[in-house]
Amino acid sequence: MSSQGQKLELYHEYPPPGEAAAIEAIEQITRAMITQTYPEGNRPAKRDQHTKDHGCVRGEFTVEPNLPEEARFGVFKEPRTYPVWIRFSNGFERSRPDYKPDVRGIAIKLMGVEGEKVLPEEKFEKTQDFLLINYPVFFIRNAIDYLDFFQKRAGKKMIRFFFPGLNPSEWRFHEFIVALLSVKDPVPNLLSVQYWSNLPYKLGPRAIRFTLIPTSPPLKNLPNFNVEKYLREGIIEYLQEREARFDFLIQFQTDPYTMPIEDGTIDWDERRSPFQKVATLTIPRQTFNSPAQQEFCENLSFSPWHCLPDHQPLGGINRVRRQVYQAISKLRHEMNQAPRREPTGDEVF
Repeated sequence: MSSQGQKLELYHEYPPPGEAAAIEAIEQITRAMITQTYPEGNRPAKRDQHTKDHGCVRGEFTVEPNLPEEARFGVFKEPRTYPVWIRFSNGFERSRPDYKPDVRGIAIKLMGVEGEKVLPEEKFEKTQDFLLINYPVFFIRNAIDYLDFFQKRAGKKMIRFFFPGLNPSEWRFHEFIVALLSVKDPVPNLLSVQYWSNLPYKLGPRAIRFTLIPTSPPLKNLPNFNVEKYLREGIIEYLQEREARFDFLIQFQTDPYTMPIEDGTIDWDERRSPFQKVATLTIPRQTFNSPAQQEFCENLSFSPWHCLPDHQPLGGINRVRRQVYQAISKLRHEMNQAPRREPTGDEVF
């Protein structure tokens, strides 16, 4: 662990020296990649990560009644139901067939969320985002390593990030295994898999991770994994027949060493801190195939920093996301000449 030998406290962040410069460099590399990938005449300019979406669907996020006092912060302060937009995606930076190994993501945007938000330019927006992927941990420890990864990726030498030379002491073998495991299994249907936050977040004065666990039955028949867009087709088929439900659970940090804030590659042991349910995500039966809704989905921006202070992201990778996600969202919308605004839930297609 990067914090070895350092005295740590629960819920605290420990930014390393050089982090701000690393984040600035990551932003510049990402900007260059976007402008090179989408030159004039090649539009729309898409996201640099989680590029391929499988659709944006409507849903509801219902907070449980009678939550323990330690969980009653932010959107969990009181029982209520929020309308949501949900985007499903593949993690790779290029759109490619669903049968290729990839991370799968779900981004949830709650609407009607009162209270000032963390980002100054979005202080009065009424949305709150939660972002998750289908693997419990991230494959990069901190912003310094993330810069190295971006540099290797830009130079098309990604394997050199994990194995920079012949000296095994310099290898990032743990990160390599995490990266392999996060993409190894085919996903039959995006409505029937578990998702995790990967990284820590505030919940009031404490720190948590969170997860989504499907509670609806899977489709009886396995999909044809050779179809290029079988994941999108699977959502369409599922929501034609029935609603989908997930339990939203949180896990409190109880040990600053074995459950670190600054190292997203370390899983938090459920035996030390069990997950507990705080909400239900419901996706009703619906269709979502209109061109107007697809354009709306493409123009949406999701960020863990679209949030109340009680849900502020924690740790170095999340600090990277604050600056880079905002910068790339603005760049992409400018390139596409598209308005950059948060939804209200009243959208009609």
